[in-house]
Amino acid sequence: MRPITISPALVAASRAALTTQGVDWSSLLVEEAGGHSYKSASGQVQPLETILADSGVNTVRQRLWYTDGDYGLDYNLELARRAKAAGLNVYLDIFYSPTWTDGAHQETPSDWTNYGIDDLAYAVYNYTKQTMAAFESADVLPTQVAIGNEIRAGLLWPLGDMSSSDGPYNVARILHSAAYGVKDSSPATQVLVHLDNGWDYDAILAQGPLASADFEVQDVSYYPFYSSSATLAALQSSLTRIKLRYNKGIQVVETDWPTYCPSPSYAFPSETTSIPISPAGQSTWMQDLANIVEGIGGDGLFYWEPAWIDNAALESSCGYNLMVTDDGSAMISLAVFAEI
Repeated sequence: MRPITISPALVAASRAALTTQGVDWSSLLVEEAGGHSYKSASGQVQPLETILADSGVNTVRQRLWYTDGDYGLDYNLELARRAKAAGLNVYLDIFYSPTWTDGAHQETPSDWTNYGIDDLAYAVYNYTKQTMAAFESADVLPTQVAIGNEIRAGLLWPLGDMSSSDGPYNVARILHSAAYGVKDSSPATQVLVHLDNGWDYDAILAQGPLASADFEVQDVSYYPFYSSSATLAALQSSLTRIKLRYNKGIQVVETDWPTYCPSPSYAFPSETTSIPISPAGQSTWMQDLANIVEGIGGDGLFYWEPAWIDNAALESSCGYNLMVTDDGSAMISLAVFAEI
């Protein structure tokens, strides 16, 4: 297959003074196994991590599934070794699931399904601690660990379902155990809680098991193509409220902008209509988000899977959201991170 070029939008995002400038690169090994390679904007074939680091990225996010094979522990250790060799920090996103999780899906591993909350919390603690030990043995400890992915509705259903009567307490138990699986292994690693849609922390902090001191950073996802009400003003308001209420670090850890979107399923927010559907538009989008995150005292911004060639729509109704061309070349938008 032809090598793939990286986009300049990824480089433009760095103009704001954000501590963490990142991308999710979880599918890199899958893409390479499928025959894909990448090249810089100048046309030179290089490892993706080299292109990212040269573009201003300082952190890579990678998802860990409770499974063997793709997205499992060994897969993630290989990614982390490559990141460290390129001088990149690692953000480990522990799903506590054998597959995708989000606000509508939070699958419990089959060997945990018969547990009560005490045994489940203990299993989560041990699994988290063992995971951290594996990264420490490989000398690639993450700088950040998210305990669950997009857990607005909880995690590890049905016990951790926020809509059930015991759900908020159970979620607090699980998150407390997960947090200390990280802290007892690597006190310097930041613990992150990732919500996808403004989840109310009060519901679990009021339960007792989870304390504010158990985590350092609050993460959110923010996509423009799922609702016309997902405005930049709404994002700024939500992040401001979260920052003032909890006084934690703030990161937008998932976002995309398309370069091709002829028939979106939903109208884009009205304030984004002046942003072109193009690599230049990706740069504008990332810079606008960086300015908002920096403006509310936030810390980081991540683009979700900018190089996943075999999934160019990135689960949206827009046909192309990558920051690489279909021949693997970096587009101009990748340069956004050098300017944030």
